[in-house]
Amino acid sequence: MTLWNGVLPFYPQPRHAAGFSVPLLIVILVFLALAASFLLILPGIRGHSRWFWLVRVLLSLFIGAEIVAVHFSAEWFVGRVNTNTSYKAFSAARVTARVGLLVGLEGINITLTGTPVHQLNETIDYNEQFTWRLRENYAAEYANALEKGLPNPVLYLAEKFTPSSPCGLYHQYHRAGHYASATLWVAFCFWLLSNVLLSTPAPLYGGLALLTTGAFTLFGIFAFASISSVPLCPLRLGSAVLTAQYGAAFWVTLATGILCLFLGGAVVSLHYVRPSALRTLLDQSAEDCSQAKGGSPLILGNPLHKQAALPDLKFITTNL
Repeated sequence: MTLWNGVLPFYPQPRHAAGFSVPLLIVILVFLALAASFLLILPGIRGHSRWFWLVRVLLSLFIGAEIVAVHFSAEWFVGRVNTNTSYKAFSAARVTARVGLLVGLEGINITLTGTPVHQLNETIDYNEQFTWRLRENYAAEYANALEKGLPNPVLYLAEKFTPSSPCGLYHQYHRAGHYASATLWVAFCFWLLSNVLLSTPAPLYGGLALLTTGAFTLFGIFAFASISSVPLCPLRLGSAVLTAQYGAAFWVTLATGILCLFLGGAVVSLHYVRPSALRTLLDQSAEDCSQAKGGSPLILGNPLHKQAALPDLKFITTNL
């Protein structure tokens, strides 16, 4: 006989496979719909400018989609390890599983997948999220996980990120994610502004807005990278140690920032060195650019308006 007659005192619930982030999926679908809409009208653009518009619009959509999508990605700081570890509290049972830690701007995801998935008469496939964004209480979510009786590896990693943990990971990652998210939203606003300005007869300001977009994107990268100077607490799971490193979202955002700086610098350089080539790339006429530079005054006249003729005083006589 064992305590509770062999039944563990946990809240039973069906486990589901790790799913895809719904906000991230929505962002991807929105930008794919915009790209598909542009491709439908692309055959209506004549000449070689069709390919210039294709590259220009798709690059712009990629930059905007990436800046928004990384807010909802958990792959900024990623670590995975295969280990043999205890499964749940009050039990000596052990499982062989792959444990993953994914840190994002708004929280962490902890995955636990058995190898094989079916062990101990149970499907071991967990994906638990703990968030620290606005109006979310990480400590309350951790307490709720304790009540659910989640597996030991999940609770162990989640406990390391609690506000009361001596590791201090919560404050470091929460602060870094907050500043990175804020600067990326500013970069998104400048991306919108750059698209508007590049469609005007003054592309120089569009290039400057694109440079600012790249600068704020890199500021977000540096804000999150500031946590790298803080040593991570040793995360021991059974006989293995989990080590984390920068993930795909971090590197893609870094590449996007560099791309914005390159494109913005190219627009500014062409504006001063070869303005005709810039007009060709942006499909603008020389008259529009000359008006933007102030080369010729803009004269507005009404052809229907006729000035009143003054009377001829020679033929005016006065009879007294």
